Amino acid sequence: MHAQLITYDGTIGNLSWTEAVEALRVGHLRPKAQVADIFLGPANATLLSRGAFIDGLGYGVKSVSVFDQNPTHGLPTIQGAMFVFEPKHGRLDAIIDSRLVTEFKTAADSVMGARFLARPDSKNLLIVGAGTVARSLVKAYRALFPGLERVSIWARRAEQSTALAREFEAEPFSVAAVSDLATAVTEADIITSATMAREPVLRGAWIKPGAHVDLIGAYKSDMREADDALISSGSLYVDSRETTIDHIGELTIPIASGVIAADAVMGDLYDLVHGRTDGRRSRDEITVYKNGGGAHLDLMIARYISENAI
Repeated sequence: MHAQLITYDGTIGNLSWTEAVEALRVGHLRPKAQVADIFLGPANATLLSRGAFIDGLGYGVKSVSVFDQNPTHGLPTIQGAMFVFEPKHGRLDAIIDSRLVTEFKTAADSVMGARFLARPDSKNLLIVGAGTVARSLVKAYRALFPGLERVSIWARRAEQSTALAREFEAEPFSVAAVSDLATAVTEADIITSATMAREPVLRGAWIKPGAHVDLIGAYKSDMREADDALISSGSLYVDSRETTIDHIGELTIPIASGVIAADAVMGDLYDLVHGRTDGRRSRDEITVYKNGGGAHLDLMIARYISENAI
């Protein structure tokens, strides 16, 4: 049997955000994954390879190049593919455009965390960043939080946020670009940040009681989006302890400087799905979630994609 070659354009119409989140939930009911990452190249032009094994689900390896300056050349920041192997004989089942896996994995990861940690009656969503991930965040959050009434988008380049907001003009909810980040943060019930920042763009002093902060962008040890005040003052959760606490600057930097200890992390998705931790405990609690996007999440989503490909 030949492996499926699964393209973005040929499959995107068969997928849904609610099903993607459910695939992650069910995946976390399986035995805990084995994962490993390899980073090669300079900070702004990296080859990232991530592998995972989940008992009963199989094996997966996603290899992508991450070139920070590609958008200025009209090219995607991230390019690559994922290989999926079945569990019984290790046969190559599918080769999937990494864009498809990453898009659904990244946003579904964040929205799944928000389902446990954000107030269910949240009305105002702020997206920090206006790239490819931001586009999928509008769709994913709206699908899982249908009560959202306003989506604001902020980016360093105002023309980017304006262009992205225009793509959603026909939607039955407000999507608008904003220019004042601090003010937008103070008004938001959910703040989701997907930037390539290496210095904090979000300040703890801006966050209102009861807000949920979803941090996506930092994926390496020299990257972070939230300042020390935000990381130390909110109830802190991650998607996976194994792929975040000792690997991503969002946590390694404040841990190294003594701002927080590693045990400040109150739980991950395995804990939340299995009920080992409660998630949000009060209406005024500020919750902070680090989306590290580990290889096990890629594998869970890749299986969902391959089962729904034509």
